[in-house]
Amino acid sequence: MTSPPSLSRRRWLERLALAASLTPVALRSLPAALAADAPLLSATAPEAQAVKYVENAKEAKAATPGSSCASCALYQGSYGSTQGPCQLFPGKLVKASGWCSAWAPQM
Repeated sequence: MTSPPSLSRRRWLERLALAASLTPVALRSLPAALAADAPLLSATAPEAQAVKYVENAKEAKAATPGSSCASCALYQGSYGSTQGPCQLFPGKLVKASGWCSAWAPQM
């Protein structure tokens, strides 16, 4: 019976450095993977009604031209997506063409 090879300190540090360098990449893609399974926010949900959320910004009387979820600082969907996560509604997706009273311009 042979014993498993032990890791030298140098080998262990190399693996630790590799893991540390790849961690930000893995964490960056995690929210997108989790959001793909999230349900779409309903405009009739209490949290949506609290901020006057609509799925089409053209239907919102208070919306200014060009303001939609896709151009909001709180929207976390990827560029060109039709829906994505919003910081206001954790665990839910919003329509990129939507709008709510919490809309803030991207900086």
